[in-house]
Amino acid sequence: MLTTPPPGGATSAPLAGKAALITGAARGIGRACALAYARAGADLLLTDIGHDLDGVPYPLGSTGQLAHTAQLCRELSAASVVVTAEADVRDLDAVRAVVDGALDRFGRIDVLLNNAGIAAPSGKTVHDITPDEWELMLDVDVSGAWRMIRAVGAAMTEQRAGSVINVASTAGLVGYRHFAGYVTAKHALVGLTKSAALDFAPFGVRVNALCPGSVRDDDAAEGRMLSEIARSLDVPVAEHEETFVAAQPMNRLIEPEDVAGAAVWLGSDASRQVTGSTVTVDGGFTSR
Repeated sequence: MLTTPPPGGATSAPLAGKAALITGAARGIGRACALAYARAGADLLLTDIGHDLDGVPYPLGSTGQLAHTAQLCRELSAASVVVTAEADVRDLDAVRAVVDGALDRFGRIDVLLNNAGIAAPSGKTVHDITPDEWELMLDVDVSGAWRMIRAVGAAMTEQRAGSVINVASTAGLVGYRHFAGYVTAKHALVGLTKSAALDFAPFGVRVNALCPGSVRDDDAAEGRMLSEIARSLDVPVAEHEETFVAAQPMNRLIEPEDVAGAAVWLGSDASRQVTGSTVTVDGGFTSR
């Protein structure tokens, strides 16, 4: 079972009394964050698309995986209320329905963790990307986060508190060959973070970007992002971890729990003066 050790500090439940909405929660980083949030005491609304998308050459988070994430959260924290909802972040009406459901259930949303995203179609030179591929990448990875922020904005500004965490990537800070769509989307997400942080600052609402490096595909989290990136680069699956480790200054891949720990901190009051920031969890990759 994937577990996350309690973060350090004065309390082992830094999110007690808070309600969090996590997108892309069915597996991978989203599942790791959901488990960390449950252990930290948060009530949770977990959402994912629940079906595949034309144009994305790998399976997306399923209904069963989302239900499994929720069950793991309940087992970790009997005191936390955990509910699920399926939604496509490209659909504004579906996004509104999820946010309304969270507000009806919890009365407030203290943390929005925008984790839903796709890494493919990729692996092409910029002039070989089709218009449909380009638009799909931006619609999910940037506009999806914007739709969620738009939907929670009124509630967070009215309660004059809240933390929005946009899961970007080192691709939001540097360029990668053959990933122009993904790099553009993640750079745009960092830009959205900074502007939204300034818009929301007078209301006590914080917005930050979390930029992971190469995250290992943990079996318990059912993650597959790194292997999918390797596939698009024609890196053999059996060799992909070794290939990515070679580029890491700390000589190890990032674990999903490493990202989740940073997400707990950004969602907690311990980071109450942190907004408009990009927090890297990349083992020093972007320091070179």
